[in-house]
Amino acid sequence: MTPAVVAAKKAKVSIAIHRYDHDANAESYGLEAAEKLGIDPRRVFKTLIAAIDHGSRQSLAVALVPVDATLDLKKLAAFLGAKRADMADSSEAERATGYQVGGISPLGQKRRLTTVADDSIKGFETVFVSAGRRGLQIEIAPGDLVRITEGETAPIAAG
Repeated sequence: MTPAVVAAKKAKVSIAIHRYDHDANAESYGLEAAEKLGIDPRRVFKTLIAAIDHGSRQSLAVALVPVDATLDLKKLAAFLGAKRADMADSSEAERATGYQVGGISPLGQKRRLTTVADDSIKGFETVFVSAGRRGLQIEIAPGDLVRITEGETAPIAAG
């Protein structure tokens, strides 16, 4: 059981765990999950770690966007009241979350980071996020996901 699954169970929310055979040569972990699980890619949210520049201080934040979309870093920075946002270095993301890139979950991270989910998440009864390992997804209600991560929603996907 991954820390993400433990966190969801500890929060006493309804989840479903979905496994699939991960292909190490897959170009996109999220699109692979959607394809192998036979679900709409707009319901699968990738967990991205951004480096946030507040001017006098730096921080990391979690951004959740559909796997078929890209993160608009300017929108994320504006929402967080920051000067700018860039994608965090993968080793920094792994250290902060305790997960390997391609399997970073928004749940059960080593360090609680500010979390922002694209507001398209509200359009689904359930969504899928990494369960903390490649080839493993958690299906969860968007409201539960946002509550557990103490996150917020905003239009942060590009387009």
